[in-house]
Amino acid sequence: MHRSSLRRWLFLVSALVALVFVSVVAVTGYLVVSRGMETSAERMTLAIAEAAAKRMKGQVTDAKISAALRGVPLENRDAEAERQVMRSIQDLRTGDTALGEFALYGPDDELYWYSGDAALVGDHRQARRTALDQHRTIAMEHEPGHLLTGLFFRAELGNFIVHVPFDLPGGKRAVLDVVYDARREEAVVDALRRPMAGLAIVTMFASVLMMQVTVGLVLSRVDVLREAADSIDAGQLDVRLPDMGHNEVGDLARSLNKLVGRLQQRSATQARFVADASHELATPVAGIRGYVNILRVWGADDLALREEAIKAIDRESRRMARLTADLLSLIRSGQASEFKQERFDLNVRAREVLAAAATRYLDKGLDFVGPEEGQLMMVGDPERIEDAVSILVDNAAKFTPSGGRVQVATRRKREDVVVEVSDTGQGISEEDLASIFERFYRADSSRSKQTGGFGLGLSIAKRIVETSGGRMEVRSTVGQGSTFVVRLPRGRT
Repeated sequence: MHRSSLRRWLFLVSALVALVFVSVVAVTGYLVVSRGMETSAERMTLAIAEAAAKRMKGQVTDAKISAALRGVPLENRDAEAERQVMRSIQDLRTGDTALGEFALYGPDDELYWYSGDAALVGDHRQARRTALDQHRTIAMEHEPGHLLTGLFFRAELGNFIVHVPFDLPGGKRAVLDVVYDARREEAVVDALRRPMAGLAIVTMFASVLMMQVTVGLVLSRVDVLREAADSIDAGQLDVRLPDMGHNEVGDLARSLNKLVGRLQQRSATQARFVADASHELATPVAGIRGYVNILRVWGADDLALREEAIKAIDRESRRMARLTADLLSLIRSGQASEFKQERFDLNVRAREVLAAAATRYLDKGLDFVGPEEGQLMMVGDPERIEDAVSILVDNAAKFTPSGGRVQVATRRKREDVVVEVSDTGQGISEEDLASIFERFYRADSSRSKQTGGFGLGLSIAKRIVETSGGRMEVRSTVGQGSTFVVRLPRGRT
């Protein structure tokens, strides 16, 4: 995906995420505020109902009614008593009960009196009947409005109602409906709507802007990585990425720098190998051509010269054969070939390797010490494992001075077999230990030329061991010798 399309895609995603997030926060905030205002309205309704009940109990008493009925004819006393009650009720919308609306209902749900149309809301006959039967104040009822309309239009929290029963003179009972219209609370919600909407819009734009700035910063760093990758692809292995801090991109840059460093080192190593191999091949080729010319001119007459030329040609051709064999082994070791799984005696193979090495290095007078007598059976590819042991033994013999010792020791350790190839040679320096298994690597070029090595053997041996499911380690002390330790799975023998 092109950078511009990626930026547009991230912009759309960030805008969508910001819109959803801000919308959820805004709706949640509105609902929290609205619920808080509803709770406030509920408390106000209960407070008005409590104040109205106290006032009714204080004004509509038998003593006050009796005092008002003095001198009234007996047949008119009931009517006069009701008028006294109505006059007392009409005084309810004053003082601490002024915010409420009231309606008085008789036992048969007959409407006696109401303070205004706002007091006549809904059908609450059952609640009033329960209040009369149980003679207790019924918990609040709510006539809800359209709650979510307050997000865009005027808030409607609805009406809050409490039913208060009380006794009328003459043994009658009535119910007083206390109705509270939450206009004040609705005004609070309305006052918060615009600031909340403005804050939501600002938050959304800020989120999108922050996302774009972050994306721009990340993409700029990605551009640096891309440019470096293009340079590496063009063969410029001296490119190094700048330090991008302690974060994921910085970690990637440091990993790429390490990778480029390894590529540069391997490129230099391979270039050196090509030069060395070319020189190694050119020298015997030149020698062979020279001796061929000598044979053509004087070989027929001088038998000693002919014998010397043939020996030289044989020596140089064997050197070329070794280099060719090493290269072919390297190619084969890099291929995904299957290893055989056979049961064989590792000790027998190790002793055969030592015998062959003793013949090759007879002129150095080395002491080749084999594993202890007895069998050590394992399952694997006997030819490949023998090749790996032979490489290690040959490597030890090359770099061990005359009169030294090369030893192969084997043992069983739990489910593994361990092969240790040690020598009394010059050892390997600490700085070279980490690189000796790399292809084409030679720790000492001059010494390698003397021994005829090309820096391929240890890499091939390690490849064989790892493909067989094992691992290889090395310990070395300069001036005392080296020990290569091979651990292989024994398998089911």
